[in-house]
Amino acid sequence: MDRLTNTIRPYAWGSTTLIPELLGTTPTNEPQAEMWMGAHPVAPSRLDRGAGRTSLSDVIATDPAAELGRATLARFGPRLPFLLKLLAAGAPISLQVHPDLAQAKEGYEAEERAGVPIDAPHRNYKDTNHKPELICALTPFEGLCGFRTPEDAAQTLAALDVDSLKPYVDLLRAHPVEAALREVLTAVLTADHDEMAATVTEAAAACAHLGGAQYTAYASLAHHYPGDPGVIAGMLLNHVQLQPGEALFLGAGVPHAYLGGLGVEIMANSDNVLRCGLTPKHVDVPELLRVVRFEPTEPGVLRPEASAAGEELYETPIDEFRLSRFVRAEGAAPAELTAPTPQIVLCTAGSPSVGGLTLAPGESVFVPAEEMTELSGTGTVFRATVVA
Repeated sequence: MDRLTNTIRPYAWGSTTLIPELLGTTPTNEPQAEMWMGAHPVAPSRLDRGAGRTSLSDVIATDPAAELGRATLARFGPRLPFLLKLLAAGAPISLQVHPDLAQAKEGYEAEERAGVPIDAPHRNYKDTNHKPELICALTPFEGLCGFRTPEDAAQTLAALDVDSLKPYVDLLRAHPVEAALREVLTAVLTADHDEMAATVTEAAAACAHLGGAQYTAYASLAHHYPGDPGVIAGMLLNHVQLQPGEALFLGAGVPHAYLGGLGVEIMANSDNVLRCGLTPKHVDVPELLRVVRFEPTEPGVLRPEASAAGEELYETPIDEFRLSRFVRAEGAAPAELTAPTPQIVLCTAGSPSVGGLTLAPGESVFVPAEEMTELSGTGTVFRATVVA
């Protein structure tokens, strides 16, 4: 197995303190948003097997069958199917959705035919893969996830008593569920810029006056993104607060935004994002509306299911990744980690040992398929792998 050196991404919304606090390092006063663990071509982890430091993606490309296992290679091709991250939000992340597999393939091929450069700021599809994801809270974590029912959304908007929001309230109450959500989101994202900015300002003041966790969250959105239509779009979504150890699964077409907190995130190895707002980046409204699923969803909070061996599994309907957790007390017996699939093991507390390598918080190791490995010592680790 290999100790990994991982890249920290300095996105503007990142916290300046949460990742340094976990790593035990001195903050730089610059945002540290995500630490990537995996073989994504943008920022692959690096390792050293005695011949100098190289990327995990190159190691896998050299012998994919040995590193991934033959079953994983046959199902997903010669690449690590998942990307593991530490995510630290100090400000709201863009309101966004991800495509399903068919939409990603179609969108990627269309942009390729159109000659859109892969690094163009208006490019929507960077690959042909979907991007389901799971976020597990390490600290109290706040987000928006999935549409409310139209009536719930109407009540939220009506409580603000803002004249320019009343047509949206009427639309939400006058149409069938899917049509109501589609029409209101479309109207919000295509509204006149100056008129929407005024609406957001007035709505933010009303949110600050009403108070409570939900309205305080919306007021915070407006503070970070003044005049952004994503503030009103966010009011159509469920407000979610996770406690440490709780998680959310986000499938294709589900609009969501993370508002604040530190978590472990795992996703299919993709970078396909369609943005709705809360961002200075490109928002492609027609393509977004093609991908969004206009149906209310209850943001089911996931809590891990424990096995007799002490492994706590976060169940999802996705084959590309499997996330579990071990919370190990003093004197706990070693736990067997050997698997026919590739693994990344991340420490978030204590000083556990994986295959003889002692890990500090924020450190991780890559374990090739079939390599004999056990976990010992005390602390908390997350185990990322593929469904066997």
